Amino acid sequence: MIAGIIETAKAELWRYPLPGATGGSGVTEVDLIVVELKSSTGETGMGFSYVLGGGGEAVLVTTIRLLKDFVEGKKQIPPASLWARLSASLNRLGRGTGYIAIAAIDVASWDLWAKSQDLTLAESLGGAPRAIPVYGSGGFGPAQVPEEAVQQALSYVEQGCSAVKLRFAGNSADIERLKAVSEAVPEHISIMGDANEKCDLLSATRLANACAEYNLTWLEEPLCADDIGGYVSLASMSPVPLATGEHCQGLAEFGPFFDSRCCAVVQPDLAMIGGITETMRVATVANYFGLVVAPHFLPALFVHVAAAAPAVKWLEHFPLLEPLFDSPVDMDEQGQISPSDLPGHGLSWAEGVRDKFQIDP
Repeated sequence: MIAGIIETAKAELWRYPLPGATGGSGVTEVDLIVVELKSSTGETGMGFSYVLGGGGEAVLVTTIRLLKDFVEGKKQIPPASLWARLSASLNRLGRGTGYIAIAAIDVASWDLWAKSQDLTLAESLGGAPRAIPVYGSGGFGPAQVPEEAVQQALSYVEQGCSAVKLRFAGNSADIERLKAVSEAVPEHISIMGDANEKCDLLSATRLANACAEYNLTWLEEPLCADDIGGYVSLASMSPVPLATGEHCQGLAEFGPFFDSRCCAVVQPDLAMIGGITETMRVATVANYFGLVVAPHFLPALFVHVAAAAPAVKWLEHFPLLEPLFDSPVDMDEQGQISPSDLPGHGLSWAEGVRDKFQIDP
């Protein structure tokens, strides 16, 4: 490939209102930081990051600064090298909004790099495309009555999903919901549960013990994301595997979970982790420790990472940003997805969404 010059590098802020309170955290809107890179060789790279619940203005300011200082007008370099430069610039600022900004730039950089080689992102990452199972996660809530949860679970089963993930609130109603779904779905369907940080150690222990009867595949975020001591204690007592990681910023924040072996599943979030480059690093270390990686959201993007990272075993169907994309990758009849065969990550914005959701910061 002939490395070009990044002639233009721009960032925008979009605000996307959701149809209602969504997921276990009840988020109602998403701020997107959208990045576009144009190379002197003619290719364009598209990237994005996001903040759930607002606050994207601060991320946009950081993104614009990073693009001006390290990207625009500079020679195109491998994305992992660019990521290292961007990350190093935060030495006296901390990860915070910086990593969320880097994520958008990193996705655009990988998209542009892969297109420059006329490769899919999966291939550019060094992977061989493979189909990955998707678990159904959308449409469940922590206050949902059992009948509604059963209906949503069966809908996912009809689509081919081999697993569903319920939302928990840390009370007895969780078990009623879990019991109803367990009895309604076929025996081969795996069930996960996400408590979205709602428990303390006592209630989390009780919840884990109660879930064991239903062979829960994993119990996700029963405790606050940074409560390493709590996770260590819970892991020593829990009869079901623990999952966590969507709030971790960078490999450094995953380190204590790896070292203490207090979770079985790690779940990097694109925005919080700092993009594709750092997701690959986390997946590599997780593979060393024998842990499963199940990235948070965005299956059509993370399926490329899965091609190069054998530790990625599951992808999550939670259609948060998918309505903004033009023809996102769909599940097959077996509830699996495979990478797009288009150069780059293969994602593009649907017609009109920029005009509809871009805001003046």
